[in-house]
Amino acid sequence: MANINKPSIPKGTRDFSPAEMVKRNYIFDTIKTVFRKYGYLPLETPAMENLSTLLGKYGEEGDKLLFRILNSGNFLQEVSPDDLKSPDANRLSLKLCEKGLRYDLTVPFARYVVQHQHEIAFPFKRYQIQPVWRADRPQKGRYREFYQCDADVIGSNSLLNEAELIQLIDEIFTRLSVNVKIKINNRKILAGLADYVGEAARMADITIAIDKLDKIGKEKVFGELQEKGFSQSAIDKIKPLFELKGDTDTRLNTLSNFFKGSETGLKGIEETRMLLHLVSKIFPKNQVEYDFALARGLNYYTGTIIEVQALDVEIGSICGGGRYDDLTGIFGLPGISGVGISFGADRIYDVMNQLNLFPQETSSSSVLLFANFGAKEAQYCLGLLAKLRKADICAELYPDSIKIGKQIAYASERGIPYVALLGENEMHARQITIKQLTTGEQKTIADTDLIDFLKQVSVE
Repeated sequence: MANINKPSIPKGTRDFSPAEMVKRNYIFDTIKTVFRKYGYLPLETPAMENLSTLLGKYGEEGDKLLFRILNSGNFLQEVSPDDLKSPDANRLSLKLCEKGLRYDLTVPFARYVVQHQHEIAFPFKRYQIQPVWRADRPQKGRYREFYQCDADVIGSNSLLNEAELIQLIDEIFTRLSVNVKIKINNRKILAGLADYVGEAARMADITIAIDKLDKIGKEKVFGELQEKGFSQSAIDKIKPLFELKGDTDTRLNTLSNFFKGSETGLKGIEETRMLLHLVSKIFPKNQVEYDFALARGLNYYTGTIIEVQALDVEIGSICGGGRYDDLTGIFGLPGISGVGISFGADRIYDVMNQLNLFPQETSSSSVLLFANFGAKEAQYCLGLLAKLRKADICAELYPDSIKIGKQIAYASERGIPYVALLGENEMHARQITIKQLTTGEQKTIADTDLIDFLKQVSVE
């Protein structure tokens, strides 16, 4: 007999069972509810974008992580033998690929705003929940295909937008019962750092290195800067800034003294002070703190940057974002500032699953299963089932007339808490026997009381 390989999926991707999807949808529905509450409107963009839209927006390392799509038809038509021999894989891929899978939702959003600028009322608030793809090395909490849940407002410079997004973050994680720390910084402060060490033109190299601080530690960050050609004197000036002590005001005051010669750095400190003041007015339930080491590696951030960490599980950031002052300028519409955040639904799922935070009712979509005693009884149940569904109660009828024990086992496996036993005697008496699977208890009620009974147990 031939050995047939078992089918598989690409590394860094996952299948989600119905039980898992019910939990994921709980996360999505919670996030959507809060997005809409704050006035954000839904938007979707294509899974693939032109590479010209994506390249150069995420930095050199981000460009390497783009999934590229081979041109259709004869994709080798424009490729010469010399191109094929070239060691420059990036140059070759540009001849083979005109499109790529989106890396995030922010750049496609900026492209959309420019393309549809005459149809939009600014400031424009949108939310978007779709998958993104990154050719990263798969590991715990890091996937090649994952969902992002974004909220952005574009067309306003006000720090009130950042404060609102922090409030939105706080409410969503409070609703999900996930304890988090919301960290903020400002890219202008990091620009001030680059000015301070005399490397203003190399801010990107500094932020990319600092962004790895939590993963590799301070000494390796300093080592990476040294490998990139930063002088020892520049590194020695950076080191004390990671040792700042005291409360936020004290640390910001110290930075102000260091950055006296940097107008940009001082502006970043001023913005951070104001944002923290605004946040104090919304009384967040979760901790909000300033973190000088927060960098976020994406090149398009220009002001406030935000990152959220789960407190009870060791995992990477589960939400992040920031202000981008001129992302639309890359597409021909300069001077439009925006700010946004992105929730990592897959990591949030992993955190909630590990901590057992999903409500019990998310284990199944149905609260009741009608057992099937035969054709006549099943037809009778259909009328009752229609009434339940009209009352927005999730219920179903087992489709086949098999042993009742197997039907009850099916309900138990599905996590359906109640089974309705309705045979010929019950039909004549217009009664229903309800079996609660967790306790094994049975109760007989009038069929007219079924809706009230299920609503009552749902509340309990």
